[in-house]
Amino acid sequence: MARSLISVSDFIENLRSFEQQIITRDSVLDFCSTVQVSDSSLDPFIHFDDNIYTRNLVYRDDFFEVMTICWQPGHKTAVHTHNGQLCWMIPQRGNLGVIDYKWLGCDHPENQNVVGIDCLAGSDHTKLEVVREVEACAGGPVLTADKLQTIHSLYNLSEKTERAVSIHVYSRPIDSCVAFDMVKSQCYRRELSYFSKHGVIEPKGSPASPLPSSGLVQLTK
Repeated sequence: MARSLISVSDFIENLRSFEQQIITRDSVLDFCSTVQVSDSSLDPFIHFDDNIYTRNLVYRDDFFEVMTICWQPGHKTAVHTHNGQLCWMIPQRGNLGVIDYKWLGCDHPENQNVVGIDCLAGSDHTKLEVVREVEACAGGPVLTADKLQTIHSLYNLSEKTERAVSIHVYSRPIDSCVAFDMVKSQCYRRELSYFSKHGVIEPKGSPASPLPSSGLVQLTK
């Protein structure tokens, strides 16, 4: 079935309608799978950097965080969690690879028993197992992470020539995550930051901190 082409502002307004009910992975997935966000409306939120993939905030409130991630050839993430939140990824341009992992154990399992985050991290003997590897292509299926499948890494499949852009939706917003050093079998908590907010490039290291509702961006079509 053909997807409806909409602006990013209409995309946000549709997401906000889910806030009047219980937000589930499948309900948001069904919506995201029926629409295509127009490239022109995303232009203010597309910023590339030669050295790092960039996280560009489009919208944020108490329930949803929406960003673009822009990938130069060869860029990839660390293996990481999503802090126990629901996530949806829409491939917008180019082709990404996704590797999903299963947590098998660590030497500090008690660090998972905390309020508000998935884990304190700090293990020196973490065991992960690859579950699957998939390709995420522009116009292809929307990929998800949920409370059961929450550990993965992403990378631009093109190592030399093609840039990639993806749209990421989190519920609730995520300010930190657990990242894994696969060589040393260690994990640690990583504070997240934005490369740009609402189209404006941030000073390096700007935290992904909550924004008051009065300061939310006014999107234009």
